[in-house]
Amino acid sequence: MKATFLTENLQKILIFLNHAVSGNSQLEILSTFQIIAEKGRLFVNATDLEIGISSSIPANIEKEGSVCVPAKTFSDLVSNITEEKISIETQDKSLVLKGKKIKMVFQTQPQEEFPSLYEDKGEEVAVFKKETVLKDFNKVVFAASQDSSRPALSGVLIKKEKEVFLMVATDGYRLSLKDNIAIKTKKREAVDGLLLSARVVRELASIKQEEDISLFVSNKNNQAVFVQGETTLVGRLIEAEYPSYEKIIPTDFGTKAEFDKNEMQKAVKLCSVFARETANIVKISLKKDKVIVSANTPSAGENTAEIDAKTTGEENEIAFNARYLLDLFSNIEDENMTFEMAGPLSPGVFKIAGDNSFLHLIMPIRVQG
Repeated sequence: MKATFLTENLQKILIFLNHAVSGNSQLEILSTFQIIAEKGRLFVNATDLEIGISSSIPANIEKEGSVCVPAKTFSDLVSNITEEKISIETQDKSLVLKGKKIKMVFQTQPQEEFPSLYEDKGEEVAVFKKETVLKDFNKVVFAASQDSSRPALSGVLIKKEKEVFLMVATDGYRLSLKDNIAIKTKKREAVDGLLLSARVVRELASIKQEEDISLFVSNKNNQAVFVQGETTLVGRLIEAEYPSYEKIIPTDFGTKAEFDKNEMQKAVKLCSVFARETANIVKISLKKDKVIVSANTPSAGENTAEIDAKTTGEENEIAFNARYLLDLFSNIEDENMTFEMAGPLSPGVFKIAGDNSFLHLIMPIRVQG
């Protein structure tokens, strides 16, 4: 293998590829990058067997070939190169990287041991716009469970609802739902009921490219393959029955408040300091024309923060885990939000003011007094 390319181009793709490098696997090959030089491009692959990423850059290929190098060492060194162009060349069992004034030699591993990212890409079933992924997907995916022992809850469900699609995620304590998602489908039935790994959805939103994203589904290998420009992201489809989330979404509310999201976020963040020693519990009190956020820790003290709000219905009070509230507010760009509740033991529902296509439900915490 021998190839020459712009340093900047390689540096850009390595940042994202590092997301798929395994840091603690017993398989040493999973801590490497697979580098392939062919057809005028330099391809770099990484996988931890849960997700796989492939990206490529233009290159002057003098000799085609492939090799595996230690990912962390290679990435750390390349990120600090200031020369405009560099070349790589295999020599015996090493990869030599050269610039005008630098030379680095990396020990390699047999590239034949590197796992294939996918055997069959499958058929293209849908296309997402980048702005849809950034704006809509991020409002949902954070609510998925981090617990891999509950496979269904660790995924994000895409479901067909009449003529549009919705996306939902829940960990059993909170739920995010975005309806009317802009998906250009090529095979609608293949997208309906698709349960994607939440990790794949998160990574999808972090690809630094602007092109539309094509979704391929391989039923043979139970994989979802996302292609955006010169980057391919591969993840598994989750085979599990998703819970009947519709049953827990309340339809009747006795109290409603509209507030400024940023002001509420600041209030919860302030009160969360005192809430650390009491299971992160903060109280939300809905009064006339205001919302009061409070926290009480016997050993440390108590604090309250008041924000202006348009409230309707009866006065009410409810308690939540502060972290869930902060997660919600940090993933919503809109400034005005609403909160609806039926009582202190019923789920509270947050929405974006003037947007009925999104809701976020949080289960309350029972408190004394």
